[in-house]
Amino acid sequence: MSDLSNPIYNDENAAREHLEALLWKDGRYCPHCGATEGMVKVEGTKKSHRPGLYYCNSCGKQFTVTVGTLFERSHIPLHKWVLAFHLMSASKKGISAHQLHRMLGITYKSAWFMTHRIREAMHNPQYPGPMGKGGGTVEADETFVGGKKENRSKAKRAQAFQPRKAIVVSLVERGGEARSFHVKSTSARTLRLKLRLHISQTAHLRTDEWQGYYGLKRDFASHETVNHSAEEYVRGDAHTNTVEGFFSIFKRGVVGVYHHISEQHLSRYLSEFDFRYSNRAALKITDDMRAAKALAGIKGKRLTYRRVA
Repeated sequence: MSDLSNPIYNDENAAREHLEALLWKDGRYCPHCGATEGMVKVEGTKKSHRPGLYYCNSCGKQFTVTVGTLFERSHIPLHKWVLAFHLMSASKKGISAHQLHRMLGITYKSAWFMTHRIREAMHNPQYPGPMGKGGGTVEADETFVGGKKENRSKAKRAQAFQPRKAIVVSLVERGGEARSFHVKSTSARTLRLKLRLHISQTAHLRTDEWQGYYGLKRDFASHETVNHSAEEYVRGDAHTNTVEGFFSIFKRGVVGVYHHISEQHLSRYLSEFDFRYSNRAALKITDDMRAAKALAGIKGKRLTYRRVA
């Protein structure tokens, strides 16, 4: 259990020093020109200078640890950002923007934007390589996100056009990470492309009987399926219980916390759930370690309100 009385959650300077230790662990550098030497700390030389300000002799520009990150030009105090990262990283099924708005004392609009920035930090565009290397087992399955037709109002149910549910495909390595994708269809072409791109040829693939997974035995060390329609759920080591467990966490977050996820932002929500699952307690990763890893992901990224909305 984390200690929320830690100064990094309520003191601006402590939060900045914590961020500097994470982002500059290999040494301070100028985010403008990349120089690693010739930097002067100008904090305190004038009243107008904010804490943690540096001057680069190479390019003549000033910077703090937030320049070139998701925090750049943010008016929200840094300690509130650090606390928000901790709360989102520690909440297994997520935390709503309304809850952050109440807990942090910021507007709902700011909290909503903050959560999307945090999801952007949790997203890893450079995957560490194919899943299941060295003979690991990877499970693949698909699910649908969206409200039921019977839960809509009579007026909306009577409309000729009914928006379709969004499709999510998830790959989960047993004892390892999860990767989820928002796809347009569950066709064999779409599914095979994702599987061949993200799963090692030395991995053992386990899926259900969906026809989109046919013909994959030659691509992996083995491919076994279970026939759910015949009420077969486990046959030896052939099952999809792991990926279905991941889906249960994701669906509880959608239904119980977020209530609705627009298709426009679905990929960011998937990054959030992938990140927490891939850095779960079962892998001996604590809440503090998970939050620190998420904070390290802010480097080299910018996200403006216009891009999110």
